[in-house]
Amino acid sequence: MARFQNKKRRVFVKPNSKKIKQQQQQPSVDHVTGDKIPKSFVFSRGKLPNSLKQLQGDLRKLMSPYTALNLKEKRRNNLKDFLNVAGPMGVTHFLILSKTSTAPYLRVARTPQGPTLTMKIHEYSLASDIAQSQKHPRCPRDLFNNPPLIVLSGFGTGEQHLKLTTIMFQNIFPAIDIKTVKLTSCQRIVLLSYNKDTKRIDFRHYSVRLQPVGVSGRLRKFVQNHQVPNLKNLQDVSDFVTRAGYGSESEADDEAATVTLPSDIGRVNKASSKSAVRLQEIGPRMTLELIKIEEGLCTGGIIYNEYGNGVRQEGAKEGEEDEEE
Repeated sequence: MARFQNKKRRVFVKPNSKKIKQQQQQPSVDHVTGDKIPKSFVFSRGKLPNSLKQLQGDLRKLMSPYTALNLKEKRRNNLKDFLNVAGPMGVTHFLILSKTSTAPYLRVARTPQGPTLTMKIHEYSLASDIAQSQKHPRCPRDLFNNPPLIVLSGFGTGEQHLKLTTIMFQNIFPAIDIKTVKLTSCQRIVLLSYNKDTKRIDFRHYSVRLQPVGVSGRLRKFVQNHQVPNLKNLQDVSDFVTRAGYGSESEADDEAATVTLPSDIGRVNKASSKSAVRLQEIGPRMTLELIKIEEGLCTGGIIYNEYGNGVRQEGAKEGEEDEEE
């Protein structure tokens, strides 16, 4: 009996030229240090509740644009699978979420050989929770086109484990050159504040915006939005400027929070003029406690242990499970 060939036509899928162009435009080498730009994977180990899955998505967005936003995970994937993919893609850091019977954990690891920081998550709030608590949440379209700036506070105590934590978080994001950086690219800040009394780290994520000093909000919105104001109840255009009190929103600005701009930023903030720096939290928010530091990638010798070498902790169990996989 003769066999007939399958003459079914193959479907040609046109590649997304826009995504390819964006990937090609992303630099792979830091122009400041000459090193590769740090990139990350954010994924989970084990089963997570829905709230932690949303936190994982928030962390991926926070690490943009040098992270895999749509990273696919399967239960059978182990740590070696992610490590094998990380090399060809230039990934330098892993952010790993997990959940035990008592608390969630966040591990920050340097690939491919470590070290690894294990932190217990005492409290957390999602980006959606932060937005719902605000009267005017702010999230421009281009907010995540550039990596955030990292600000560390309270880590200069001289302790070795805090020095290592500082170096780890500083290397997660690209370095900046103050002389050449474009102010328009500085739109987000990640703040880590260490409390030496509680030994906990407050993790915050803010958006940065500038407001000109001495300009009322009414005028500022008019210039930014290009909307025709309602003047039907006014006798003169000057009434529109003086009605709300010229500079009423700017007179209370803290002098320490103002800067003089070297160049124009947007339509309102002009060069050589003073502008007030405003921070607005966009989330996620976490309260972390450093539990353990390992020499390798989720394995190896213990550099630091908050509970001492004689006490077995749940964070240690997670590392051993990954090593067995």
